[in-house]
Amino acid sequence: MALTGNRRKLLRRLLLLVACGIAALAIWTGYAQWRINTFPSFAPKGADQAHYDVGIVLGASLWGEEPSPGLKERLDTGLKLYRGGVAAKLIVTGAVDAGGTISEAAGMKRYLVAQGMPEQDVVLEEQARSTLQNLQFSKAIMDAAGWKSAIVITHRYHGSRALEIARTVGLDHPAAATTDSTVLHLGFHKTRETLALAKWKLEKLLTFGKL
Repeated sequence: MALTGNRRKLLRRLLLLVACGIAALAIWTGYAQWRINTFPSFAPKGADQAHYDVGIVLGASLWGEEPSPGLKERLDTGLKLYRGGVAAKLIVTGAVDAGGTISEAAGMKRYLVAQGMPEQDVVLEEQARSTLQNLQFSKAIMDAAGWKSAIVITHRYHGSRALEIARTVGLDHPAAATTDSTVLHLGFHKTRETLALAKWKLEKLLTFGKL
């Protein structure tokens, strides 16, 4: 059955919308992957670097009550910064995972203390369930303690979004120390981060009124 003129117009419009949607998705994916892959892998090493009141180690999953191998990579980076005098203290941040027995933060602190870090220099934040909350709640701890400067510690694929969130929630000129991973499936995590970055941009616009 031949299409009427109105139906042809509607079909063309629908095809144009689909094509525009595919193009927009391709552009966003390219932009997000460019941000993810060009963010520097950077871990300050000591006296020639800036010094921060605190390092904020962003949480990830526990295996039982132990940090997962990926989370240990973040913690080891934080420990290097602490031992090198770059961060005077560390905030470890993350709530209890579904089905978990202790918070991510508690498991992180146990690991750091077992590596020889003084317990009083590891500060717990146990309520956060997202990167945004990690940084909002860590900032509240900093404000209460009078700490002004922070360096955010995470994986490189996560660094760009994490640093943007840190600036958005009001941390004063935050820095980022990132690590590459030898244990994570980076294809999966980079794909997931592409979606998370899109979600963050929308959340930033709706919550903070800016892109």
